[in-house]
Amino acid sequence: MEETITFPQVRTCPYRPPHGYTELTAQGPLHRVELYDGKLGWVVTRYAEARALLSDPRLSSNRTDPNFPLISSRGAAAREQPPAFIGMDPPEHGHYRRMTIPEFTVKRMNELRPKIEKITERAAEQLCTAGPSADLVVNYALPIPSLVICEVLGVPYSDHEFFEDASRRMMRSATAEGAGVARRELLEYLDSLVDAAIENPRPGLVSRLANGELARGELPRDYLTGIAVLLLVAGHETTANVITLGTLMLLEHPDQLAEFRANPDVVPGVVEELLRYTSVADTAGARVATADIDIAGQRIRAGEGVLIPNGPANFDPAMFPGPEEFDIHRDSRKHNTFGYGVHQCLGQNLARLELQIALPLLFERFPTLRLGTPATELRPRRADTIQGVDELIVTW
Repeated sequence: MEETITFPQVRTCPYRPPHGYTELTAQGPLHRVELYDGKLGWVVTRYAEARALLSDPRLSSNRTDPNFPLISSRGAAAREQPPAFIGMDPPEHGHYRRMTIPEFTVKRMNELRPKIEKITERAAEQLCTAGPSADLVVNYALPIPSLVICEVLGVPYSDHEFFEDASRRMMRSATAEGAGVARRELLEYLDSLVDAAIENPRPGLVSRLANGELARGELPRDYLTGIAVLLLVAGHETTANVITLGTLMLLEHPDQLAEFRANPDVVPGVVEELLRYTSVADTAGARVATADIDIAGQRIRAGEGVLIPNGPANFDPAMFPGPEEFDIHRDSRKHNTFGYGVHQCLGQNLARLELQIALPLLFERFPTLRLGTPATELRPRRADTIQGVDELIVTW
C-alpha cells in the first residue's frame, strides 16, 4: 500500500506548483493524502483523471458536508458563513450562477475593454511615478484587477484598501478565527452596499441583483452578499498574482520576452502558457464523494474527500510534453487553471482580457524593465493559499 503523504505539498518556487507533484504524477493518477486535521483523502495528479472527476456528478462541492476536505483551518470558518454558488451542487448551483452571467458575457467583455485599457494606463502612470524602482504588486498588478472588479460589481474603488486587506486576511490567515473575522468584515461591507444600492441604484452586479432577484424574492440577501464576496475576492486576487508572476516569468526568459514584445499575435498564447505554468489557484479543486467511484484502478468511497489541484494536471507530460519548460509557442488552451465542468471559473474571460492588456502594456511602457530582486531570493507563499509573491521589486 502506498505511503500516505501530506497535502497540500510544500512550495519551493514562487512561480510554479510544488515540485513534489512531479514524482506523484509519475507514480500514478490517484494518491492517498493526509490533511492538516489528520483526515485522509485522495489527491488527483494526472490530467485525464482530473478532468473526468471534475465533471463527475458523484463529487460534491457542498462545503457544509462534514466530510468535505479542508486544506487549512480557514475552511472551517467559511462553513459558518452564507454560501456562494461555488459551494453548491446542481441544480441549485446553476440557478444562482446564472444570475451573475450577464456581467461576464462576450458582449460585456467588449464593453469593458476600453475601460480596462484606461485603468491599465493609469496603473502604468502610477508605477512610473513610484519609480524608477518600485513594487510591481501594489503599483500595477493589484490596482488593475481591483479597479476592474469594482467596475463589474459596482463597488466603490475608494474602499479598495479595506477590501484588499480583508481579502488577504481571509485567504492567508494562519487561523480560522482570523479568516472568519475578515470574511465577516467583507460580508458586512457588501451588505451595506446592498442597502445603498436599494436606496440609490447604480451600475454593477450588486445593484442589479439587489433591485432585481432580491427584490422579487428569488435571491436570499445572505446569498447575494456571499456571491459578491466570492467575486470580489476572486476577481482581484488571482489575476493580480498572474500579472505579477507573468512579469517575473517573462523577465526570466528574455528570448521569449523579446518575441512577446515584437509580435502581438503571440499574446493570447503567452497568456495561456502563463496561466498553465503558474497555476495560481492550485488548491481550489476540493470535492467530497457522494457515491463510490471506481477510477484508475482505485475506489473512492462515498464520504471521502477528493483534492483535484490544477498544478499537477497542468504539468502532466501526457497532456503537455516537457511541462517544466516555459514555452510561449505551446498550445496551452486546455489547461486546468480555471477548473473544468459546471464549476469552471465564471470570470475566466475577464481574467484573460485583463492579462492580454496589462502584460503587453507594461513591457511597452517600460522597455528596460528588470527585476530589482533576484528571482532566487523571492519567497513562495504557504502551500494552502494562492500562488504568488507579496512583493516584486522592479526597476527600469
